[in-house]
Amino acid sequence: MNRNKHHPDSAHYAAEVAGHRMEPSGNTPAPDARLFYKTYLKSPDAPWVTFIHGVGGSSIIWFKQIRDFSTHFNVLVVDLRGHGRSRDLFSAYMGREYTFEDVSLDVLAVLDHLDIRKSHFVGVSLGTILIRVIAEIDPQRVESMVLAGAITRLNIRSRFLVWVAKVFKPVIPFMWLYRLLARILMPNKRHKESRYLFIKEAQKIYRREINRWFKLLKDVNPLLQYQVEQNPRIPTLYLMGDEDHLFLHPVKELVARNELATLITIENSGHVCNVDQPMAFNHHAIGFINGRS
Repeated sequence: MNRNKHHPDSAHYAAEVAGHRMEPSGNTPAPDARLFYKTYLKSPDAPWVTFIHGVGGSSIIWFKQIRDFSTHFNVLVVDLRGHGRSRDLFSAYMGREYTFEDVSLDVLAVLDHLDIRKSHFVGVSLGTILIRVIAEIDPQRVESMVLAGAITRLNIRSRFLVWVAKVFKPVIPFMWLYRLLARILMPNKRHKESRYLFIKEAQKIYRREINRWFKLLKDVNPLLQYQVEQNPRIPTLYLMGDEDHLFLHPVKELVARNELATLITIENSGHVCNVDQPMAFNHHAIGFINGRS
C-alpha cells in the first residue's frame, strides 16, 4: 500500500484502500473505500488518539476536545461513511447494506494509509461499539479505549426505541423521527447543545445512508452480547453522564465484571458527555491515556 505523507492540521481524503488485515465475514471491502479525515500532529513520537463519532454525528462532535488533546497527542478524527464530509464518498456501496465490520475496516484503512501502527481510541455512543469491533479485528492496534455514552446493552426502553425507529421509518420523515430520538436520549435543558449538534449533522445525511445505518441495528443486540462476553484485555475507561438514563446502569454492571475497565460518572451530563461537560471529560480522558502511553 502506498503511504502518503501528511502534515499538521490538514484535511485529506483517504487514498484507495486495499489489502485489509481482515475482511468482514461474507463481505469484501471495496478497494476504493474512502473516508474524510483530519490530523493534528504534535510530534512524530507522540502517541496517537483516534476519535470515532456516533450515528448521525460527525467529527464536529469532538470540537471541544481537539485543542486539549492535541497538546498531548497526535490526533486523528474521521467522518464515518455517509456522515459529515464522507457523505459523498461511497458510491461503490450503493444498493447494499453495511456491517459493523465494514465500517470498522474503513477506520483501520485510514490508519493504514497514515502508517499509524497503534492508537488510543475515543468514541461516543455507537462509536463505542465500533471501537470494540476494531479491537476484535486488530487488538494489537488498540492501546486503550475511552468509551463515552457507551452502548453495552439495550434495555427494554432502548429496544422499544429501536422498534419505533424500524416501524415508523418508512412513513415518518426521518428528521421528525431523529428529533424525537434525540429528545429521548438527551432530554434535559443542559443537553440542548448535544441535541442541536446531532440534529444539525444528521440533516446532512442522505436518507439512503440513514436507512443502511438503521439496518445495522438489527444486529446490535447479538453483537453487544458477544462483546460483553469477550471481556477484552485492553485498558478501558467508561465516561458516562450521570443523566444517561438509557445506558449508564448496564455499564456499571459490565465494569463490575472487568478488572481492566474503569467507570467515571460525570455530573450534570447526559449521553454525549464530551459536549455537555467537556472540561471534566478532557481531564479524565487525557489523564487515563497519559497513564497508558
